[in-house]
Amino acid sequence: MIKGFIAGLAVANAFEWFAHKYVLHGTHRTGKPRYSPVPQSMKSHWEHHREVRKTDFNDHGYVEGISNWRTKNEIISLAVVAGVFTPLFYPVSKGMSLAVLYSACNYYYIHRRAHLEPEWAMKKIPWHYDHHMNANQDANWCVTKPWFDYILGTRVVSSANLQEQNPLGIVLPAAAAQALTAAVQKFFPAKYVQQDVPELESVME
Repeated sequence: MIKGFIAGLAVANAFEWFAHKYVLHGTHRTGKPRYSPVPQSMKSHWEHHREVRKTDFNDHGYVEGISNWRTKNEIISLAVVAGVFTPLFYPVSKGMSLAVLYSACNYYYIHRRAHLEPEWAMKKIPWHYDHHMNANQDANWCVTKPWFDYILGTRVVSSANLQEQNPLGIVLPAAAAQALTAAVQKFFPAKYVQQDVPELESVME
């Protein structure tokens, strides 16, 4: 059960990375708009980006709740994903199924709180703050934990105060955090850039 749950968390993090990159942001096409298999979700997400840029990371949509179409779309999308993968994983591992439900709920809680409490987000999930406020918004795809951003080389750090204590994204004793960070950096180093905010329209081209 425990092993299945941990495996489920890893799978959920991988899916989080994939869906954020290819569904919510869409893929570039020369001379054409970005492509997403779910264009309504991509539209919702880019409006979320515009809102966050204008309001120093706040998003009023989470205050409005389900009356806001972007918030409603996010909740429905998470429910659909959980509704598909929970029964799919159940015959393989009850722990994985439980991890799917937990991950969907945790994603919404973390994402909502982050955009209602920007200072909390900067401390607790700096990789997501970097996703929105960094010069490169096509990076830092993970929201809840930065695992697959490190594994796939897409963790881009804009400043020292937005560098998490360690690549697991959880608080560890200082010595353990330093040892883990040093080990991970040998194989999956984070990238570092200066924070230079471009016009949002340019990233949509």
